[in-house]
Amino acid sequence: MNITPAPRTSRLEKAGHWLRRHYMVICKVQWVVLFAYAILILIPPFMPLPDDAAHIWSNFTVFAQFVFWGIWWPFVLLSIVLLGRVWCGVLCPEGALSEFVSKYGLGHAIPRWMRWGGWRFIAFGLTTIYGQMISVYQYPKAVLLVLGGSTIAAIVTGLLYGQKKRVWCKYLCPVNGVFALLARLAPLHYRVDEYAWRFSYMQVERDNHVTPVNCAPLIPLRNMKGASACHMCSRCSGHRGAISLQWRSPAQEIVELGEKGANCWDTALILYGLLGIANGAFHWSVSPLFVSVKQLLAEYLIDHDIFWPLETNAPWFIFTHYPKQNDVFSWLDGSLVIGYIVTTGLLYGTILLACVACSNLLLGRWSALRLHHLTQALIPIAGVSVFLGLSATTVSLLRADHLLLLVDLIKKLWFVFLAIANIASLYLAIKIVMRYIRCISAGILRGIGALLCFILALAIADSAWWLMLSRWA
Repeated sequence: MNITPAPRTSRLEKAGHWLRRHYMVICKVQWVVLFAYAILILIPPFMPLPDDAAHIWSNFTVFAQFVFWGIWWPFVLLSIVLLGRVWCGVLCPEGALSEFVSKYGLGHAIPRWMRWGGWRFIAFGLTTIYGQMISVYQYPKAVLLVLGGSTIAAIVTGLLYGQKKRVWCKYLCPVNGVFALLARLAPLHYRVDEYAWRFSYMQVERDNHVTPVNCAPLIPLRNMKGASACHMCSRCSGHRGAISLQWRSPAQEIVELGEKGANCWDTALILYGLLGIANGAFHWSVSPLFVSVKQLLAEYLIDHDIFWPLETNAPWFIFTHYPKQNDVFSWLDGSLVIGYIVTTGLLYGTILLACVACSNLLLGRWSALRLHHLTQALIPIAGVSVFLGLSATTVSLLRADHLLLLVDLIKKLWFVFLAIANIASLYLAIKIVMRYIRCISAGILRGIGALLCFILALAIADSAWWLMLSRWA
């Protein structure tokens, strides 16, 4: 009788199984991160604002600002590209709190309005704009309002909807869409072996009792494809002998699954969100165009005896208002910040959409799915753009402390990251275009034309950082 030997378990699979068995360790880590998170956002608002002599090593508020915006968030983004959504499943305090309170909540069914796919884009856009209105990167009260408010919303959502689930994370979290996009590049994922899953039903003697898995982000495990929605919490590792932690090509999910998983809201988030609104949020404070428009409008208002837009009586939770730091927004300032970010988002997003649409048309008859698929090739450059924008806070704080060598090193690394992102995006575009070329004799020229349009899109995305790092520096 021939006996087929059992497949060997790789070290990576064993690591996934170990995490499942030691899930209580993960829970303890989540509470440690929650404690650190609470310290960083709760203590600084009740301390005096730092003066010009404050340093990272001598003032807790500046230290918290540096840790939170200069290190924490940039490297959360980087970790998702490298490891998948480990942050969400293992470390995120909001997700942990939302799931914890949902054990004792009302357990209502998730309403239809919450399931709307557009919340990813809307939540990201509104949070980004509002953060700039109140200078969230500079002032601890703004951090407490934005992030503390988000945490409270996560808790309330957990109390109202779901049982032991992360309804907030799946539908309403402002960065859920961003994380879902970046996770498609991760070389790690939990793979579902469909054959093994089906085979497990035939093993009556062995599997007459299968312990169900509580998938907190509400993923139908049997049909799970890719890493976009998976929180990498490891609870399902080894389930039915069909789910295991595996390596994969970073291009696999976007190239092979991108067409089926593509939708208009992901396209909007990439083009109008990450490469549009986010760029405007990072740009306006150094843009000479912003200053010129502000001066022209101020002169016009004064000439016509319209003075109320120049008043600085807006409270700090509407527009930045810190007179002792000589940092106060007038109604005109705040309105222009909103206008600049929205205009930048519309301008960059529409131009990039036109470039990708041209690529789509050159590959054949118009296809919305192909358009969304091609847009996903811009995920690397979109992710790096947000990473660079957040790390600009790191540079500002290090420059204030006269750590110029580190500043120069980080700026050099910026160009390295941009180069890697451009190469990665172009590689993804080439792989995607090759999938749509049907006839080799007629398709090569079409494919080249489509790639040229895509390269133009990359150049436009890069122009935002050329302006910030070279032209306006």
